Amino acid sequence: MKASYQDFRLDAAFSVQEGELACIIGPSGCGKSTTLQLIAGLITPEEGSIILNGNDIMQTPVHERQIAMVFQDYALFPHMNVAQNIAYPMKLRKVPKEKRLEEVNRLLSLVSMTEYQKRKPQELSGGERQRVALARALASQPQLLLLDEPLSALDAKLRKHLRSEIRRIHEETGITTLYVTHDQEEALAIADTIIVMQGGKVEQVGSGEEIYHSPNSLFVATFMGEGNTLPYNIIPRSVISQMGGNGFLFKPLEGKHTIFFRPEHVIIQDDETLPLPEFFTHLEFRDAQVVGCEFQGDHFRISLLWEGHQIIAHAEERPRTAKVRLGIRIEKIREFLNGQLVIKN
Repeated sequence: MKASYQDFRLDAAFSVQEGELACIIGPSGCGKSTTLQLIAGLITPEEGSIILNGNDIMQTPVHERQIAMVFQDYALFPHMNVAQNIAYPMKLRKVPKEKRLEEVNRLLSLVSMTEYQKRKPQELSGGERQRVALARALASQPQLLLLDEPLSALDAKLRKHLRSEIRRIHEETGITTLYVTHDQEEALAIADTIIVMQGGKVEQVGSGEEIYHSPNSLFVATFMGEGNTLPYNIIPRSVISQMGGNGFLFKPLEGKHTIFFRPEHVIIQDDETLPLPEFFTHLEFRDAQVVGCEFQGDHFRISLLWEGHQIIAHAEERPRTAKVRLGIRIEKIREFLNGQLVIKN
């Protein structure tokens, strides 16, 4: 989809397969929510196209698009109880009362809210209101479901629970879903496809594994998880150990040439009498200074300094010495030139 809206240009060319749950993620102001509003018809673009099931719906009125949207603030009717809120889209479509009651009961069961049908929205918690909003959206039998940061107002523990519930409901209904979030962990946990946006443009589209392990730009690499970015010219000052695997050719390029690697790929050796427990070709940083160590539950997050450069590593145990050696497999290192991935021949 490409669209222009007032002074904001959106180059959001992507597609979502039928039955998928796709997440749009990016920093504030990148165009995530604008994309959903354009698809829903809440904003009229100056140009572009939006294709749904083979049909361009750009000129289709909002109420005829067969798209349902769940907002951040839930937008429930305060004067209606839970059952009435869910039944409202069916009432507009003049679904017979008996059929409406049957469908309301089914949806209440789907979102685990059967016992709450007589309560008003103000009597519910944030998580419960979100479930009702989702059930009401599903009641309209949409071809496409849009969720605009539905869990952003909830605490971390409840968000984790409800995101798994949203995934369960998606698998049970099979409705194609486009989900906007600012939470990288949330996107990686529930999405079939992740769409990373920046400045009104799509940076990369792929599975969570592809986005995290094979980012095609430095922005995607740093936005979708913690990592280390170092200038490429530090390589001759480090050590390249080649006890096995393929050789490594140092080849600097003109421009801002950097390397990137994830903290979990850093190997730490705190015993100077032993070699790094790594057979494959790797980059080695000797005499790295431990400057911080935080216990994260399932690992330690270790901050290190090597020749003035900060390196973050994850390890199962706390380092026993202030100076350590670090190793990173060459195959785990990504090269970027002016922010774009260097494709190796």
